[in-house]
Amino acid sequence: MAKRDFYEVLGINKNASQEEIKSAYRRLAKKYHPDLCKEENAEEKFKEVQEAYSVLSDENKRRQYDQFGHAAFDGSGGFSSGGFSGGGFSGFGGFDDIFDNIFSGFSGGGFSGFGGNTGRSRKVRGEDLLKRVHLTFQEAVFGCDKDFDLDVTETCENCHGEGGFDSETCKTCHGSGTITQEQRTILGSFMTKTTCPDCHGEGKILKRVCSVCHGKGTVSVHKTITVHVPSGVDTGNRLRVPGKGAAGTNGGPAGDLYLEFTVSDHPYFKRDEDDIYLEVPVSIVDATLGAKIEIPTLSGNVKLTIPAGTQNGEQHRIRGKGIQNESTRHTGNLYVVIKVMIPTKLSRSEKKLFESLAKEDLESTEINKFEKFVKENDR
Repeated sequence: MAKRDFYEVLGINKNASQEEIKSAYRRLAKKYHPDLCKEENAEEKFKEVQEAYSVLSDENKRRQYDQFGHAAFDGSGGFSSGGFSGGGFSGFGGFDDIFDNIFSGFSGGGFSGFGGNTGRSRKVRGEDLLKRVHLTFQEAVFGCDKDFDLDVTETCENCHGEGGFDSETCKTCHGSGTITQEQRTILGSFMTKTTCPDCHGEGKILKRVCSVCHGKGTVSVHKTITVHVPSGVDTGNRLRVPGKGAAGTNGGPAGDLYLEFTVSDHPYFKRDEDDIYLEVPVSIVDATLGAKIEIPTLSGNVKLTIPAGTQNGEQHRIRGKGIQNESTRHTGNLYVVIKVMIPTKLSRSEKKLFESLAKEDLESTEINKFEKFVKENDR
């Protein structure tokens, strides 16, 4: 199936700013997150949104996409998209690997070919791992130190990643890791190098295989790590934990661990990035006459003055009472949304009070205007 346009996926136009792209991503990532959305194809939509954001949020990739479309990242446009695979995601391979596979040390005919691969195994960085983590509203807003259980591969401590003991130089390749063979063709003789079949390019052979890792150099372990989650993370955000991914091979460094967050909703506080919205019920009397009410914030209760004549849906901003985002060092605001409560059941005395009010000529510009319109419309 053909891929949808990335701008269409995020529901934005091609002139959208980076802030608009980011806002659209956060909204859709939360909507389609597999842990929150019950739609049948939620996971596919979530991945589609992530892919679109990874391209459009990067100015360089976005220029390539605007010029070449999806071809810029599917290989036909000369680029590679990389991305997650399996339990984690593997990065981009180096260009030297490409040349080593194509030109594996040709020489002969009076010239020295492409130097390339010596046959010895390179140090390879371990895979990055992705773990989805659920946070409560408070943990995400205030930050926390959280324990995570992981199943990862680590360098074997018994053999220090060597896979065994008492190594000796390979007798087949004499330590070079490669064997050279002569091939005769109608164009002349060529010398080709291939990886030694006995030492598999290591140049050495182990006399004793490690009994712990059985020659792999790595072992699978279950471990618990403690990670500091900064304040202000939201659903769809990722936190990189360096060096906590899978172990590298041949002495290569470990990959990274990426934590992807899902945040629970709060029964009263509604979040919009670093801003908090709070709907506060107010009696019709307090809204009409005005009052001082106590409202909750993230840092404790405060007093708020409700002016006389407050209307339903009015907002009052309290600066600096939103989320203190540790990553961006930005502090949001708290927006109090007034919800005027109309009584549904009245006692006899309350009913009499309202009936007496109904007889009064209460001034209301909007009501007067509307009544005038009703009379004119009936002519």
